[in-house]
Formats: sequence, C-alpha cells, structure tokens
Amino acid sequence: MIQWVYLGIGARPVPQPVATPLVWASAFGGAMALVALLNALVGTDRPGLALAALSLLAALLGLHARFTAAPGTAALCWLFLNGFAIPPAGTLTWAHQRDMLWLGCLLTAAVVGTTLARLVQARAAYRRLTAGTTATADPTDWPPTDL
Repeated sequence: MIQWVYLGIGARPVPQPVATPLVWASAFGGAMALVALLNALVGTDRPGLALAALSLLAALLGLHARFTAAPGTAALCWLFLNGFAIPPAGTLTWAHQRDMLWLGCLLTAAVVGTTLARLVQARAAYRRLTAGTTATADPTDWPPTDL
C-alpha cells in the first residue's frame, strides 16, 4: 500500500553557518583578488573605493559565517587593504586613526552581514513554525481538497 505524505510537514532546521576556517580562506582569496582587480582598474590611489569593496566582501562573507569569524575576516581584509591597496604597495603601515577606522568599518560590515543572515533565518523559521499551527494538514487526506 502506498501512503501519501506531504514533504513540507514538520519543522525544518535552521541552516548551519559555514566553518570559520573556510570563511577565512574565502576572505583571504577574495580580498586578494578584489584588491588586485581594483589596483589593475583604478590604481592604488583610491583607498576609499577599496575599503567599500572590501566591506561589501566582508558583509557577503558574514552572511554565511558565525559571529566568531568576523574579527578574522575583518583582519584579513584589512591586511590586503593596508598592504596592497595604498601606496607604498607591499608594505604594511599603521596610521592609528585611519587603520582603526578601517578595521572598525570592516568588522562592522562582517557583523552586520552575520546579524542580517541570522535575523532572516530566524524569521523564516518562525514563519514555518507558525504556518504549521494554523493549517491542519492531514497527511492521509490526499489529494488536498482545500486548495
């Protein structure tokens, strides 16, 4: 005997974030490629553009990461920003005010990306749970007549 069941019945788990080392490897490769692309297209005299692009990268990586990955993601993006996106290229420098601002921007972008992902996932999980309580789905009632 064949028993028909709905595939969508029951709570689905919230997706797990990507492992932190994989996020950091993506930040390393992505920041390297992004800075190289920006240096080839606009040169090293526009650090604001590089900061904006790396902040976007950090936010996108934060969408799939844990909160604990945010400081490492920000630090890796800052290393490429400081080392290769501003003159002299290939030399790490520390200008306290500027670099603290850059690190803060990159860390904020990574945390905002992670927070946004968690809020969207929590809202989706809540909607799935509350949608299951309002409708009385009977798996033995196939095909559904109340569509």
